[in-house]
Amino acid sequence: MLVRRCAVLFVEPREDLDVDWAALFAGQGAIGATIQWVALAPHLGDEIIIDAAELAALGGVSLTLWQERAACESQFGTKPVARLLELGLLLSDAPEGAPLRERDEVLRSQHWRPLSAALHMYSRWSDMRVDKGMQFPSFEELVDNYGTPPAPTIDRRDDGRSIALPQPERSCLDDTLFQRYTGRNFDPSAALPLAAASRLLQRAFGSQGEKEMAPDAFVLKKLSPSAGGLHPTEVYVLAQRVEGIAPGLYHYQPTRHALEPLAEMAPAETEELALRMVADQDWFQPAPMLVILVSRVERNFWKYRNHAKAYRALLLDAGHLSQTFYLLATEAGMPAFVTAAVNEIDIERALGLDPLKDMVVAVCGCGPASGAQNTIELRYEP
Repeated sequence: MLVRRCAVLFVEPREDLDVDWAALFAGQGAIGATIQWVALAPHLGDEIIIDAAELAALGGVSLTLWQERAACESQFGTKPVARLLELGLLLSDAPEGAPLRERDEVLRSQHWRPLSAALHMYSRWSDMRVDKGMQFPSFEELVDNYGTPPAPTIDRRDDGRSIALPQPERSCLDDTLFQRYTGRNFDPSAALPLAAASRLLQRAFGSQGEKEMAPDAFVLKKLSPSAGGLHPTEVYVLAQRVEGIAPGLYHYQPTRHALEPLAEMAPAETEELALRMVADQDWFQPAPMLVILVSRVERNFWKYRNHAKAYRALLLDAGHLSQTFYLLATEAGMPAFVTAAVNEIDIERALGLDPLKDMVVAVCGCGPASGAQNTIELRYEP
């Protein structure tokens, strides 16, 4: 049997402090420290405690070259090698090792930057809710707990040499820009007209043209910028109350400007899923249309392979799209929102996504306002 280490692995020495009761009663220091080695392997996605012998084995086995298992056991011990194979930190060419080996191959094939892969896989949430720590204290509570925040802005010169700029003239775009705000009081009974939903999706996420840059290498023209012109962000729609569209999950196809049905749902099911997706932010849940932004990493990393900035480009891509979505919703007379505080793992399960290939970034939404102010909204006041 041949073995090798998994493609991406980070090991963190994690320290836990506790009371050393024996030392305390002996009149010595009462605080003790326990250090554990925590292995972080993105193809697994779970934190794994390992011991010093297993750490040594991981440091001595190649991640590229296949080696004889017997030779590794001779050098590092039979028990450490066996446990690491069971955990999936070491991989084998044996048939029983195929599932873990295949997950590692998926990671290798996507050309992730190792740090980006670890950051992505270990920052995802599942079933995060208010009663599990997803809480939103008020500004007053924050100030009480942490003191006053840093100032909203800074001055880099205080010698009077700053250059005062002329005030900009008013333009037609200003009407939209100054009306834009994050909606937190959606009308739970209002429906989104189909024409409005269609315009939002096409202008924010749809293709405005297609060009073949090389044989079988196509790029799309959209109304937001994208690194390398790749536009790797896929759009999924949770329709709750869109006129003419059955409640459920859809994939938006940007070149055909069409919704592809994935799962039809009852209204109560869409409400429950919407709340779960946005991690109990109940002020966003009533929006009649929610849009999930998902980065198809193989599209971006095809060009930016193992690139230190590629992960940032994916986040910027979603940010550009969400701002365009905001402005289009504002133009249509509706508030919108975007949030990255989402339960990625729950969204992956609902859409059937592999997190090594499809990176859930954020959820947007829009719809008519209720007119109430049950939750604070920051609006421009001239």
